[in-house]
Amino acid sequence: MSKFSRSTMERSVYGPLSRQAGDPSVLLGSLFGEDIALVDTGSGLVASHVDPIVGASEGLGRLAVHVACNDIAAGGIRPRWAQLLVLVPDEGDEDILKDIMEDAVKAAQEISVTIVGGHSGYTSALSRPLAAVTAFGSAEPGRMVSTGGASEGDVVCVTRGVGLEGTAILAWDYPEECRSKGLSEGDIAEARSLADRLSVVEEALKLASLGATAMHDPTRGGVLEAMCEMAQGAGMSFRIDGDALPISETVDRFSRAFDFDPMRMISSGALVVTLPGEAVERAGAELESIAPLYPVGVVEKGSGVTITSSSGDRFYEDPEPDFDELARLQAYISCEKRQKLVH
Repeated sequence: MSKFSRSTMERSVYGPLSRQAGDPSVLLGSLFGEDIALVDTGSGLVASHVDPIVGASEGLGRLAVHVACNDIAAGGIRPRWAQLLVLVPDEGDEDILKDIMEDAVKAAQEISVTIVGGHSGYTSALSRPLAAVTAFGSAEPGRMVSTGGASEGDVVCVTRGVGLEGTAILAWDYPEECRSKGLSEGDIAEARSLADRLSVVEEALKLASLGATAMHDPTRGGVLEAMCEMAQGAGMSFRIDGDALPISETVDRFSRAFDFDPMRMISSGALVVTLPGEAVERAGAELESIAPLYPVGVVEKGSGVTITSSSGDRFYEDPEPDFDELARLQAYISCEKRQKLVH
């Protein structure tokens, strides 16, 4: 699944939404770059987020739960409840439905989230299963961490690594293509294991308590898209040391084999965060048992994201939500398979 461009969103999504009658209970509504909504119920604040997963076949329920709950946690809020929508292509796909539900329940239990309802069904309009999760959490006034909260001088950090989720999906869903590109069974097994580390709930909550000024879960468009959205939201520039980016050997091998940019690969399991300089060392120490924290850059006056490296600088001015390496590769692989069937 790909996202629409910013201009399309402005015309066809934010435009109609802006004509709604104002509701003073909505503290944060639909806003580009911000992943959660925040509503004052009168007795407390409720944060919510919805995300669909159609870009994976294996572990679909697990991915759906973690991706939605990660976005709540990236706001510094603990996710507590979820509703799950599951659609499969055919009435006979009961085993697929059950597997998705089993995966979703297991993932929810791992992060102490309760699935309270949802919807399931089948439709011939789909060629593969779809799962969407709406996650909810109770928020405290003044405690939310926004996407655009970075300040000049903050340090830009990344947890875990770049390109984790997309690499895991390639290994699970396209093993034959992996082998045809020279990747070994060991490579495939290592890449599949990355799917076990996709939740960022605990590190996000810890970072929020340590003074994180901004956080973003890098889904479609990867770490680069997350950084672009954070920089734009803050009205600042991110200067990133490309040589400091945490790209594991496994992700690097897959990126070379499939010819993708890890920075633009869907990257659930990582977290992009900005911290005041004096908080970085303590944050790294306190996160050590949960997830590694890598300082990779600094927030400066200006705009866009500049990635510096020994091979030269690259500058990215605006977010590109419609571009993602996994979506590109899936389209290419599907086209190749159709051509083989024709011939």
